[in-house]
Amino acid sequence: MEKKPSESLVVMTELVLPNDTNTFGNLMGGRLMYWMDIAAALSAMKHCSAPVVTASVDNISFESPIKLGNVVHIEAKVTRAFNSSMEVHLKVWGEDAIQQYRYESNEAYYTFVSLDPNGKPRKVHELIPESEDEKRLFDGALRRRQIRLILGGKMKPQDASELKALFITE
Repeated sequence: MEKKPSESLVVMTELVLPNDTNTFGNLMGGRLMYWMDIAAALSAMKHCSAPVVTASVDNISFESPIKLGNVVHIEAKVTRAFNSSMEVHLKVWGEDAIQQYRYESNEAYYTFVSLDPNGKPRKVHELIPESEDEKRLFDGALRRRQIRLILGGKMKPQDASELKALFITE
């Protein structure tokens, strides 16, 4: 079975309350990562119609802090499906609802594994990208996956075919 990225879209909205902030009045990074993990897991579950577990989280860099009283918008969508795993791209915006403006906060890639009823990895649906942006994310996903596998010690750098093409010209 094939699915489109749009079928896995999850949009999550949260209000930053005092308990969510640090001593500077900014949303704590750990709280944001928690919300991102939930949104990404829901997106992956929509794609594979099964329970999922987080396998990895790529580098998360915070471009702009989100202040107390602001709104957090998290958009998650599957960018590529492999055998039993899926890459999910997340974009996060903050919004000052009083001043009426939105600003980019950060983005990240999460990887999830689909599980069968026995808790073992199970095959996921193929992903068919439609828009140019979806195709760009889909095309880059194999390189990002190979980087994750190398950093996790599950692939030797010399076996990373997609990465070699970036650094070695023949």
